[in-house]
This record gives sequence, structure tokens and C-alpha cells, in this order.
Amino acid sequence: MPAADRSNHLVSTEWLADHLEAPDVVVVDASWYLPTMERDGAAEYRAAHIPGAVHFDLDAVKDESNPLPHMLPSPEVFSSAVRRLGIGDGMRIVVYDGLGLFAAPRVWWTFRIFGARDVVILDGGLPKWKAEGRPLTDEPTRRQPAHFTARFDHGMVRDLEDVRRALAAGSHQVVDARPAARFAGEAPEPRPGLRSGHMPGALNVPYANLVADGRLAEPAAIAAAFSAGGVDLDRPVVTTCGSGVSAAVLWLALETLGHNRLGLYDGSWSEWGGHPETEVVTGPA
Repeated sequence: MPAADRSNHLVSTEWLADHLEAPDVVVVDASWYLPTMERDGAAEYRAAHIPGAVHFDLDAVKDESNPLPHMLPSPEVFSSAVRRLGIGDGMRIVVYDGLGLFAAPRVWWTFRIFGARDVVILDGGLPKWKAEGRPLTDEPTRRQPAHFTARFDHGMVRDLEDVRRALAAGSHQVVDARPAARFAGEAPEPRPGLRSGHMPGALNVPYANLVADGRLAEPAAIAAAFSAGGVDLDRPVVTTCGSGVSAAVLWLALETLGHNRLGLYDGSWSEWGGHPETEVVTGPA
């Protein structure tokens, strides 16, 4: 596996402060929360955000024809949405969220799946920015529309049948980012109507084990977390979670270790746990 390189994925608050006015830098507030967190990302953005940041709403830029939560939209829908936000080709996109590292990786991954070549995550996110006393504003950001060329990378995403085949053949390790109690079926799912437990053969690496104080853990700690979950870092991985959000935290962590044989199950447990013909098991992996 290649050597780890965090600089391709993360930028510091110092870097962003120095480049906040740069015409080719666009800041994206990706704050989104689980229903049980009882927080509203859009409302928090309106109350206080990094100056110049636009808000990307996972629950608005999605496939409206699919009842599952925030499934990937078509390239046409995505390009139209980011055009209105003033995000165009050739820009450096810096994504952050209100927890430090939770929803930002999903939006980072989404931009990449649609062809963005220069998209990074703010290390420590909004909590670190605030803790350092850096500026915030409640003024709406108005950017000129920009042209974004969306090209969908099918190799980055997996669907239900892909995951079924991977589990049956053992061709990929399916790694679930949900907390251990939800994975084991000992705690209820935050969305109604879903069975508790996990896919037969799946492994569990809770995303929180990869985050320290709202920041991505150091490489040694990341490698240890995956090892503890039984993951072989030399084999392909499909990441999954509750609805495809924290699965992107696993993706980010693996990429910083140099792992590039990855896929993300977009429907995740929202699809598998609610499907009438999928097998669900309980207990630890």
C-alpha cells in the first residue's frame, strides 16, 4: 500500500484563513446531523458560518425519485445545484462541518464522484475555527453562478446487488461505520422501520474510532482501528453505514493510509435494513 499523505485531503485552519479571499477558493459548509442529534445544519449555517462559505444541503441535492435518504443525484441535478452556489471548474473546494469531521467527508466524496479535481476538508472543521477565535458571519453568501462540469465516477459507488455479490464471493471487505451497539443489534436504528443488526460477513469499524477531538486521527491510530475491526488493509473495501454519510469518514481515513481500492455503498443500512429480502444478523462481527 502506498505511503500515507494527508495533505491531499486536508487543509489547516491557518491555510484557509490565509486564502479566504482567494478568487479560486470556495468554502462549503456541509453541516448535517442525524435525526437523534436534534440539530439543524441549515439553521446553524444561517446563524454563523465562515465568511464567504456557501451551504451544501445533503437532503436537498439528492435523487428525488428515491425514497432513501440523500441518495446521489444525477450529474445534471448536481451540476445545476453547485452552479447556483457559485462553484465551478478549476476552483479549490474546501469543505467543513459543525462537528469537526462527520458530514464533510460525504460532501467531499460527492464532489469527487462528480469530477471535482481539487476538493479538500478543513482539518478540525468549524469547532477548531471557532476555538481559534477566527471570524464568523451570519450574512448570506451570494456568489456568481459558475459552470461545473459533472462527470459521474461509477467506480466509487456500490449498490445493493454489488454488496450482495461482494459478501457472497468474499471479493471485498464490507466495513460498517455505525457504532458497535447498532452493528450488533443491541441499539435501535435512528430511522424508524429498520431492522437492527448488520450484513452477514460485514466488519465493524465505528467512524468515531477514527476521529479525535473533531479531527481525523493520526495514521497509526487509524491503522490500529481497522486492524482491531479485522480489516486487511491490503484487500479491497466497501464502506457502509446508516445512510452513506459516516461511510465517507472511513473512505477518507483509508485514503490517507494510501488505500485506493474502495467503494461506498450509497444506500447503506437505510436500504439493507429496510429491504424485505436481505439477511440481517446480530451480535459482534
